[in-house]
Amino acid sequence: KRRQARRLTQTQLAKRLSSSQSRIAKMEAADASVSIDLLVRALLELGATRSQVAKAITRRARRAA
Repeated sequence: KRRQARRLTQTQLAKRLSSSQSRIAKMEAADASVSIDLLVRALLELGATRSQVAKAITRRARRAA
């Protein structure tokens, strides 16, 4: 949603992250092979704050416990 709200294509975001379009597609499809590093870098590039990213990780960790 963030990528589309910023009117970026998967390819454009991939270039900004030094990644590939296919990795962005996998990330958006919640593929488990995508690294946490790429997820965090993408969120930050798309305007999420460090605090928002930290809260999302914390919520996810609590659900898994």
